[in-house]
Amino acid sequence: MKNPIRANGFTNEVLGWKAWLKVLDLKQATSEQIAVLEESHPKAKTMDYYLLLAHQPEILHHRSQTYNEIMYAPEGLSRAERELGALTVSQINGCVYCASVHSQRFVMASKRPELVQPIFENPRTAAETARDAAIIDLAIALTEQPGTLNPQYIENLKATGLDELEILDLIQAVSIFGWANRLMLNLGEAILPE
Repeated sequence: MKNPIRANGFTNEVLGWKAWLKVLDLKQATSEQIAVLEESHPKAKTMDYYLLLAHQPEILHHRSQTYNEIMYAPEGLSRAERELGALTVSQINGCVYCASVHSQRFVMASKRPELVQPIFENPRTAAETARDAAIIDLAIALTEQPGTLNPQYIENLKATGLDELEILDLIQAVSIFGWANRLMLNLGEAILPE
């Protein structure tokens, strides 16, 4: 990657991820396991994360279906803003792997690479616009203390032009990443480029 962004232990470079537990051996996989890997991600058959989760194919199926419906829905919140929420959550949770992936996707969708380093450094001060700030603030609140979320967060989002469907999409994207980060952080580790 030309001119990678690195700050506060995070990077937008392409990373690997290594499971700490035994992953599925494709030679011994059932037809159900192969099918769920094929529906989960184009590279799932070569990624430790999916090969580990494929030990429980029904659970991986539900995880992949839920993730894809939240992050790739054709309507509602823009893809860039879903990725902004995911990137913020990943930084707050310290998930270097997810922060890398979602910083890349955020830049692809938004064409705003200048926002990545400030988010890596401190999401609380990273916002360039009131809309960014409202999205980031909700992501931080739901990640750190979900019980403190109050109507003011929703009003702040509405004030920047988000409608109810977009707000629901943001809450779902932030929530699934709160879960996904913690899963990845407990099952393996990011592999940094040499």
